[in-house]
Formats: sequence, structure tokens, C-alpha cells
Amino acid sequence: MTVQNPDKTLSRKQRLQEKQRRQLTVVDTVDKAEVKVRKAEAELALAVAEAVQVFGDERAASEGLDMPVEAIRRFAAIAAAETAAGDAATGTTAGPAVGR
Repeated sequence: MTVQNPDKTLSRKQRLQEKQRRQLTVVDTVDKAEVKVRKAEAELALAVAEAVQVFGDERAASEGLDMPVEAIRRFAAIAAAETAAGDAATGTTAGPAVGR
């Protein structure tokens, strides 16, 4: 049997507020992690796009990076979107060429 201390008993409203606060903390943590993942993916995509340029084409980059061609294409598309977004933000129109 537990003894309840009336000074420490939370009302239903307080318990719900605390639960909501914890849930919002978790959502905030997940949001921050998703931002970090998107940033890392964008950085990887730019590196893969650069590797495609260095290797000359997607197939050679695929072999050199030991990465499927489909993944190379996906990262190249992400890099192109990142470059386009960056160009739109800065008002420029030229971006790095990504070989196909």
C-alpha cells in the first residue's frame, strides 16, 4: 500500500500538462534530428555529385564509391535540388554540372 502525500499529488490537469510537455520535448528532439539528417544527406549528395564529376560518369563513380548506380542518381538529384535551392536563395543561375 502506498501512502500519498497531499502536497505532492498532482491534479489531473497538471499530469496532462506534464505529459504534453514531455511529448513536445520528444517532438522537438525528433525535429532537430531530422534537420541534422537532411543536412548530412545534402552534404553527402554534394560529395557524391563531386565524385561523379571526378570519375567522369555515374557508372565509374558507382564502382569507385562502391555504391549502386541508383543511389548515385538519387544523391545527384538531391545535389541538383540543393544547388537549385541555393541558387534561388542567392539569385544566381549557374550551378555545378552533375554528370549522368
